[in-house]
Amino acid sequence: MLNMLAVTEIVKRALEEDLGAGDLTSSALFTPADRGRGEIIARQEGIIAGLPVAGLAFQLLPPGCTFTPLVTDGSQVAAGQRVARVEGSLVALLGAERMALNFLQRLSGIATMTSRYVELVKPYKAKICDTRKTVPGLRLLDKYAVRMGGGLNHRLNLGDAVLLKDNHIKAAGSITAAVARVRRAIPLTTKIEVEVENLAQVEEALAAGVELIMLDNMSPPEMRRAVEVIGGRALVEASGGITLDRVAEVAATGVDYISVGALTHSVAALDLSLELF
Repeated sequence: MLNMLAVTEIVKRALEEDLGAGDLTSSALFTPADRGRGEIIARQEGIIAGLPVAGLAFQLLPPGCTFTPLVTDGSQVAAGQRVARVEGSLVALLGAERMALNFLQRLSGIATMTSRYVELVKPYKAKICDTRKTVPGLRLLDKYAVRMGGGLNHRLNLGDAVLLKDNHIKAAGSITAAVARVRRAIPLTTKIEVEVENLAQVEEALAAGVELIMLDNMSPPEMRRAVEVIGGRALVEASGGITLDRVAEVAATGVDYISVGALTHSVAALDLSLELF
């Protein structure tokens, strides 16, 4: 579920950014009493995400509009399919149009890309998850879109879990030292994940008793060997430049999770438009 209080603040900031001192064009053409209606249309096939966010954009801009979704978030839509209907003040409708579409297009693009990864790993046990490579200030929405595409969320923020990465390990001196120091500082029930780059580090992480091991930028043969060495003693995550072309090969190594930064850091927006009628 979305935290709608937080989403409302995000949408308010976005509207303020886009409107500036006001919509000069629409205000010159229409009065707040002039009414219009339109539909958001999908111009390409994909997974829809962000309808509650787009709806808020139309509803929050005075004097507001009525927003009616015609599909649900997480739905597959075809090119030409109607996604939502909006009706109300033309000033509000046209003033909020771009911002509503910006949210809906980005989040639907993330959901669509996620669904492609999820589909490719279905024959295997691996689950697709996201990273913290999100647009600053929009992580809540980006990660929501990943869920709508069938993926899982990794950490929402640095306070969610312990993940010892290469720079933590270098600064602490070793995996063993880093894990020992962290264990003294965190609650007993908190799991520790460690990023490793080779089999020697896999062995060290296992000896330290960590619960999750992230295989960073390893080749599929290296991953397969690492999974064999770990032998179920820890959960295994694969990470590092994993594309659609190679995700099935990575999943076939037996890892439990595959984290993909590309779900959010460089995804293409889904083509959607608002048509008045």
